[in-house]
Order: sequence, then C-alpha cells, then structure tokens
Amino acid sequence: MSRLELPFARSERSTVGLEWELALVDADSGDLRQVAQTVLDAVRPADGREHPAIRQELLLNTVEVVSGVCRTVGEAGADLARAIEEVRAVTDPLRVELMCAGTHPFARWAQQKVTDKQRYATLIDRTQWWGRQMLIYGVHVHVGIEDRSKVLPISRALLTCFAHLQSLSASSPFWGGRDTGYASNRALMFQQLPTAGLPFQFERWEQLEDYVADMLHTGVIDAFDEVRWDVRPSLRFGTIETRVCDGASNLLEVTALAALTHCLVERFSSMLDRGEELPTMQPWFVQENKWRSARYGMDAIVIVNAAGDEELVTDAVERLLVDLAPVAERLGCTAELDAVRVILRRGASYQRQRAVARRHGGELDAVVAALVAEMRAGRPL
Repeated sequence: MSRLELPFARSERSTVGLEWELALVDADSGDLRQVAQTVLDAVRPADGREHPAIRQELLLNTVEVVSGVCRTVGEAGADLARAIEEVRAVTDPLRVELMCAGTHPFARWAQQKVTDKQRYATLIDRTQWWGRQMLIYGVHVHVGIEDRSKVLPISRALLTCFAHLQSLSASSPFWGGRDTGYASNRALMFQQLPTAGLPFQFERWEQLEDYVADMLHTGVIDAFDEVRWDVRPSLRFGTIETRVCDGASNLLEVTALAALTHCLVERFSSMLDRGEELPTMQPWFVQENKWRSARYGMDAIVIVNAAGDEELVTDAVERLLVDLAPVAERLGCTAELDAVRVILRRGASYQRQRAVARRHGGELDAVVAALVAEMRAGRPL
C-alpha cells in the first residue's frame, strides 16, 4: 500500500474557534421539535449557500452555531451570541426554545428524525442501534497550531487534563427520563461509535498517516473527519480540536471551558518552544480518568500524572487555574478563564439539573425549563 500523506492546513498560532450544538425544544412541553430544516432554510443567505455560522447536524432537533477564526475566546463567544440571535428570530415565532445539555433529560431517541443527507444515512445504516441513539450535544473547541510537529505532543499532553474538562462540563445525568447515576452519560454513549472515544497516543505523524490509510483501506472510514476522537487534529483548519465537553447550557460556561482549553494548548506550545518535555499519561490511566469523571463528575478522584498520583478533580482544577493565569493574560481571556470558578462554586450542570429535579419531585420538564432559562440568561442560575 503506498504511503498516505495527510496535509495539515496552515493556521495562525493559538487562534480559536468554537462549535456549540443546540437542541430545539417545544416552549410548552419541553420535548424536542424536529424543526432544524425550517431554521436552516430561513437563515440561508440569498446565494443559497449554507449559513457560515448556523449549520445542520445529524438530527432534525439540532442546529450547531459556530464562530469564525478568532484571536480571543471573547470574540468567539460574541460570534456565537450573534448566531443565536439569528436562530431565535426564527424559533421564537414557532414557540421553540434553544436548550443545551449533554443529553435531553426525557426525550426518546426512537422518535427523533435524522437529517436527510447521505453521510448521515450511511452512518445510521452502519451503526444501527447505537447510531440511532446519538441524541447527544457537545461543545467543540479548535485551537490553531502553527507547526504540524507540535500537534501530536500537545494532543497527548491534553489527555492529562481530560478529566478536568469532562468533569467541569458534565451535563448529561438523565437519559430517556431516568437518572443514569452518571455525571456524563454522553461521554460513554458517544464512544460506542466506531473511531469515537479516546485517541491513540501516536508519537509520529507517520503513525497517524498509517492509521488513517488502514482505516480507509478496510472501509472503516471514507474520510478523515469520520475519525471522531475526543481530541483530534483538524487537518482542514490546521487546529487541534477538543470534543471532550458535554453540551453547556449557557454562554458563560462555553467560553469558560474554551478558555481553559485555549490556555492549556498555548501553555504546552510554549513548553515545546523552550525544549521542555510535555506531560503524558499511560493510556490505561487516561481511560480510567475518562470513566471516573463521567461517573462522578466534580466528585471524581482523578489520576494526575504518570506516577499514578491522585487528587480530587476540583482541587486539581483550582491548581491549574493558578498555573494558567499568566497564559490567560497573554491570550486575553483572563475573565473567561476566571469564570471556571463560577462552575466550581455553583456546581456543574449535572449537579444543577439534579437539584432542580429534587426540588420538583423528579419532574424532568422542570429540568428542561431550567436549562432553557440558563440559555436565555447566558449564565448558570
């Protein structure tokens, strides 16, 4: 088999882009509404092309808002806010609200309609029961990498902070009307898809090329973007893309999680510039951390280094915020990074959702109403 070359696009260092998947819910019942196509048709530019900031997703109950390529997380957040205003101009008259969490608390996956597009039809045909259940929402953060040789070392280093991001963003405790006992049920659902889940910790770009060549040769994927790892290179944009985070219910949390990711990538990039070795962790520790943070969220005791030392994840996050403060100042995201402390104080979304359910005798439509209210407010309530 001849060698496959994977070109990595030129990108400016530490530029940032955000993608936020949003659920369309009925203003009265809180259940999902299959109106994505109506929204996309209404916002489509006059030339008939796709809206640059509002995109279709796998299911007709979802739209994705995306930022441009930005210098700061604040700019990217402003892009998302503008896109949401455009969506609301269409959804408000339809009595449809926007909502986001890793999963919808009570919607039934079997009732959801798939977007009429060949790539989605192929995915569902191949993955069947698991693919049909992908009633999940996430936040993706892209950070520009100016030199391809940095991509894999930084990606491996990010896995040492995987649990921090997953615990802070965990927002999918409920599934099909039941409490799963997990902080992030989405994390474990999504990895059921072929090529989803934790990435392989490749040392050299050629190993990634060999992997992709094998996957293409054996028909596992038809294109690189079907590699759905939690942390992956985005060849098209010249970025590292993190897909770790559950969907966030409000803009403050989206930009806080993005700032944490942005600062981590820039910190590791600077370490490489200084010739320093980046932290890494054995794949079995990373795998265990993913499970612990999905199960216990903010109460997870996580493995923090290759030596196997452990710490309560909230303590680990507090320490990280102090370490990253100078990086945040350099990147112009001090306020956004500091907002991570709001999550530490108020609790992650899964904790807030459970508290609402308890106050309302287990009624999950109250949880949806609370998520809708946080989306409107732009912050945790």
